[in-house]
Amino acid sequence: MQFHLNGFEPGDPDIADPVERVSPSGMSGPVPAEVDVLIVGCGPAGLTLTAQLAAFPDIKTCIVEQKPSRLLRGQADGVACRTMEMFHAYGFSERVLKEACWITETTFWKPDDGKPANIVRSGRVQDVEDGLSEFPHVILNQARVHDCYLDVMRRSPAKLEPYYSRRLLDLKTASAARFEDHAVTVSLERLDAGHEGEVETVKARYVVGCDGARSTVRKSIGRELRGDSANHAWGVMDVLAVTDFPDIRFKSLIQSASDGSIIVIPREGGYLVRLYVELANLDAGERVTSRNITSDDLIAKARRILNPHTLDVKEIAWWSVYEIGQRLTDKFDDVPAEEVGTRLPRVFIAGDACHTHSPKAGQGMNVSMQDAFNLGWKLASVLRRRSAPQLLHSYSAERQAVAKELIDFDREWAEILGSAKRDNKGADAAKTQDYFVRHGRYTAGTATHYHQSIITAEPTHQHLAKGLAIGTRFHSAPVVRLSDAKPVHLGHVAKADGRFRLFIFAGAGDPAAADSPVRSLCDFLRESPKSPVRRHTPAGADIDSVIDVRAVFQQAHSELAIEAMPPLLLPPKGRYGLRDYEKMFCPDLKSGHDFFAMRGIDRNAGCMVVVRPDQYVAHVLPLDGHAALAAYFDGFMLRAE
Repeated sequence: MQFHLNGFEPGDPDIADPVERVSPSGMSGPVPAEVDVLIVGCGPAGLTLTAQLAAFPDIKTCIVEQKPSRLLRGQADGVACRTMEMFHAYGFSERVLKEACWITETTFWKPDDGKPANIVRSGRVQDVEDGLSEFPHVILNQARVHDCYLDVMRRSPAKLEPYYSRRLLDLKTASAARFEDHAVTVSLERLDAGHEGEVETVKARYVVGCDGARSTVRKSIGRELRGDSANHAWGVMDVLAVTDFPDIRFKSLIQSASDGSIIVIPREGGYLVRLYVELANLDAGERVTSRNITSDDLIAKARRILNPHTLDVKEIAWWSVYEIGQRLTDKFDDVPAEEVGTRLPRVFIAGDACHTHSPKAGQGMNVSMQDAFNLGWKLASVLRRRSAPQLLHSYSAERQAVAKELIDFDREWAEILGSAKRDNKGADAAKTQDYFVRHGRYTAGTATHYHQSIITAEPTHQHLAKGLAIGTRFHSAPVVRLSDAKPVHLGHVAKADGRFRLFIFAGAGDPAAADSPVRSLCDFLRESPKSPVRRHTPAGADIDSVIDVRAVFQQAHSELAIEAMPPLLLPPKGRYGLRDYEKMFCPDLKSGHDFFAMRGIDRNAGCMVVVRPDQYVAHVLPLDGHAALAAYFDGFMLRAE
């Protein structure tokens, strides 16, 4: 899909008229006086969270943004494999795949040993290891990611749009408030024409600050970003250019002998390219703004690094300069560590509001969106009285640890990329390439591993599903749907709808037999008063509305009779009691994809795998572990009313 040939045009490239590509966005009129959740900031974290909560019309959600309208250009662009998996849960992965630039290989360049002033290619690697994800690493303008979320929001049951031109002035939380109280009072100043200076007051049960590195929400709860600056400046620019550099459509890491480094990121549309350009060391305490760096300075530096190749910049779509630095706050909510046992959180922060770093590994936008995906289902579960409010403590505990790992990784990676001339030893291309390969799973976003908690169980039975480690994201693989022989990906049944998934992997033998462990488990889940499905599903709701049970068998689909399967796997749903035929799957033997072999499922015993609403494995249990399964859900969920 090619576009931007005659200049950068923001908006949807499928729309021919450039004027119509930039459709209006935003709500008119005053913000609501009371809401369940107020989200401050329309960046990636804020929109991910809002899109998640928009699935629940019974939750009153509001998102506000200081800017006057939606983002059109610039900022982040890298979309990791794990983020693509999340996009599929939100329903727009196909749209991103069509429009984005796919990164399949990364090349490395170093100074020519014979002519150090010139650069030469030193290596080429596959960008993502085989089998790590069914989705690729892609590049897409952050503004287009925002557009995808905005579409999800406006088409959702809640039909949400942001309120633009609102600046947060003040935030106060009432002490000793009850769970149902709107305990947080927020003051917003309007900045839009005709309403300048007007102050609106919103009372919320929960507030989430997704308002960037200078977060007012963070400051209001007494949190600080702490860390060090690397005293080093980089520039970034999106350009339409003519060049004879042969790898301009590859992701390329270039280290010169004396002028620093460049990262080349091919952008969507076939012509646009992003260049990250290493600029200069800064003195202690110096800000990059004092250097008065211009776009011409970036172009001149890029040309020197690319020597002997030429670079003729025809148009700059967006550019900026920034300082390398890694900063992190100690907690992502408003509860002091010593009060976790006696106080519940009311205010949260996500994304750049609680962790900042360099953009070199392309993790900022991705980690920010994962913050919000983690928090969104928890807020929804608590507000809909599915779970106890104590569940909300797990957000800060889980995501602060992930951010700490990101900060440590980014510090080392930024140092390696900026190694030229930093220690008078020049660039080390071999070290750069080796580090890139060794940390591929981290940059792909698949290395997150949550520690044990009320929602992440002990790995007592991990041997039953060795390839689905508790605390890691559910690693999908191909299967065939029993009802219609359609090849699908098992993980794609997990949508961003707040539901848990319980995957039943059948052991040896006939799963339809009267004495099979699968039938016994299904009968327990459907009929026993101790069943977590019965305990936590509201009266009158579909049986899979809270815990969605799916089964995967070892036999080929042609060897099984769907009508002989346990009734739980053919549940009646909706106003007419129609049967759901999409609960059962078999190995994709025709294509050589055996889920049991690919993910290390014990063929003899089988197992249960519980997957959280954010697609992370929560528990692995034997098929007869009925009591342990019930105990897991009872640990944080409430009985349905």
